[in-house]
Amino acid sequence: MSANKNTKLKVGLFGIGLEAYWKQFNGLETRLAGYLNQIAKGLERFDADVINLGLIDTPEKAFEAGDAFKMANVDILFLYVSTYALSSTVLPTVRKANVPVIVLNLAPSAAIDYQAFNNMKDRTKMTGEWLAYCSSCSVPEIANVFSRTKISFFQITGTLNDDGHVWKEIEEWVEAAKVAKIMYYNRLGVMGNYYGGMMDIYTDLTLQSSTFGGHIEVLEIDELSGLRNQVSEKEIEYKLTEIFELFDVQQDCKPEELKRAATTAVALDKLVDKHKLGSLAYYHRGTGNEANEITATSVILGNSILTGKNIPVAGEYEIKNVQAMKILDSFGSGGSFTEYYAMDFIDDIVLMGHDGPCHPKIAEGKIKVKPLQVYHGKIGSGLSVEMSVTHGPVTLLSVVETGNGTLKLLVAEGESVTGDILEIGNTNSRYRFSIGARNFVESWNNEGPAHHCAIGKGNIATKIKKLAEILKISFVQIC
Repeated sequence: MSANKNTKLKVGLFGIGLEAYWKQFNGLETRLAGYLNQIAKGLERFDADVINLGLIDTPEKAFEAGDAFKMANVDILFLYVSTYALSSTVLPTVRKANVPVIVLNLAPSAAIDYQAFNNMKDRTKMTGEWLAYCSSCSVPEIANVFSRTKISFFQITGTLNDDGHVWKEIEEWVEAAKVAKIMYYNRLGVMGNYYGGMMDIYTDLTLQSSTFGGHIEVLEIDELSGLRNQVSEKEIEYKLTEIFELFDVQQDCKPEELKRAATTAVALDKLVDKHKLGSLAYYHRGTGNEANEITATSVILGNSILTGKNIPVAGEYEIKNVQAMKILDSFGSGGSFTEYYAMDFIDDIVLMGHDGPCHPKIAEGKIKVKPLQVYHGKIGSGLSVEMSVTHGPVTLLSVVETGNGTLKLLVAEGESVTGDILEIGNTNSRYRFSIGARNFVESWNNEGPAHHCAIGKGNIATKIKKLAEILKISFVQIC
């Protein structure tokens, strides 16, 4: 149902060398081109279209390469520094492509075989062998030129073979670029209105679009209520089957409430399909209009199902937080809506959760569906979901709107741990942090986030930091 069907990443790759070397050192060009092709094959493992333009060894070729990358609409560039090369073979390419550039300073092996090298009889061949290991030589020159021309660049230093650090870094840059592209094409629906007085969640929609890209579709809950009226009995039956397969429906859930939730879930599917939404933020009191009240108080199951299908949904019209949820989900880490619930100073943990939709793919066990006689702080009653996040490493992410009109990404890594939770029909988890619960909450609060944040599986702060670099926004990691 998401609109991000045609956003396969396009990776630009080129190497650099010095044309004068090729006639002087037999086989050097072929050898270095082979190293470049080796990198290209490695990049292809990450499900991206790789545009490999080969070795660029003259300024003229650099201009042509820039035009070619621009025409191919690449999303990220990898520059392999194979040997010494002039910065004039780099700058025209990178300036024209105008996308993030990662400089690969990769030696053929961990060290030169000094004894074998020094036993070579032909000093010309010795120089050619040395030049094959000379990848680090021109990186300072390139860095200097990039700095003076205000081009952001990032480096990966290591070896071509058997270097886990190198390929972990490359993969994370590719993943971050993919997420940036998903966000750029994402269609975010905003339906209803803010929870009155919750000033920390108010945000500038233009700032969101200028930072992440995407399109924001302003929706009315009346449309969702109208779609409910068009739902057929057969569609309700199918959705009820899906609900019982996905959730652990408790026995005290009334059939009429399950049917009400299923009807709204079908209508939500139709709304998402109609507007090609990739995420949704919503809130509506529903007072004074019975149809809208019925809709607003029965969305939790349908929104949880959508969230599990890579269309994260945030309650309380939390636009900043649904952006954070979409980022985590796009990294494959889930992304569930959460906030502080309480602190446990005996176990040194923070309890966090939220009412409303959850992310089924990151739940510890099967999610329970429970009836609530009251939605605290809101009107009405209905069904809700209760879950804990899978025990193990987690990452918290907040999209923070600063006082100077910018956005930043705030991150903390921790662990979802076992123990007692509050069984109140909401999401609820226990989190432990390396800096302790007290230091975590104070450090997190000092960065000025809204009281909501997104939680995802795994420790992925390094990936989110790379995304922030691509988006050219600030990144802060608490722990």
